[in-house]
Amino acid sequence: MIKFKLEGEFIHLIALLKASALVQSGGEAQAVVEEGLVKYNGAVDYRKRLKVRLGDKIEFMGKTVIIE
Repeated sequence: MIKFKLEGEFIHLIALLKASALVQSGGEAQAVVEEGLVKYNGAVDYRKRLKVRLGDKIEFMGKTVIIE
């Protein structure tokens, strides 16, 4: 489990994937979201510009990111 400390009101999903080192680039982040490989609070979500907020949970490739 990865705990991500949020600075501000939200972070976009693709930026979170990069910031937590789950992907290496923004293009890779967009691709995995479009392919339905990312879960947002337990459900697959295809929105690249999704605003992830405090308390949300992101799952990708067997790893979980908790937003604190």
